[in-house]
Amino acid sequence: MKRLHLLPGAALLHALLAMPDALAQGDADVRPFVVEGDAIPRPLTSVPGDAVRGRAIVASRRLGLCLLCHAGPFPEERFQGSIAPDLAGVGQRWTAAQLRLRIADGRRLNPQSLMPAYHRVDGLNRVGAAWLSRPVLTAQQVEDVVAFLGTLRE
Repeated sequence: MKRLHLLPGAALLHALLAMPDALAQGDADVRPFVVEGDAIPRPLTSVPGDAVRGRAIVASRRLGLCLLCHAGPFPEERFQGSIAPDLAGVGQRWTAAQLRLRIADGRRLNPQSLMPAYHRVDGLNRVGAAWLSRPVLTAQQVEDVVAFLGTLRE
């Protein structure tokens, strides 16, 4: 397989364009998961997460909206958040399983958290009509974000 060598901005654009549309893929359903302690130990999909797609989701102002609250190692992104923990070094602080729970349904750890449940649809309040029965992120997108955050070791 031929590897593409892209500049950082081009890599982000490439990842956004390659990102599957959740509804077109038919993956709008929430995948069941088992929480053990402070983690979801088993991946939500059989396909490993893709860190490039995960970075695009985290940096996206339309999909993940992570930078609305978090700052991180994204020098090209202006106006990063300051009300949630910085994402720099998150892959060293938590395991993939711990990151998976924090993304899928972080309110299981802290019910007062402002962080949305990205892969849950039941028991939510004030949900827009377009999202009533759909998670914000598909199971594969959660795995992609977990893969990317795991690379943030410093």
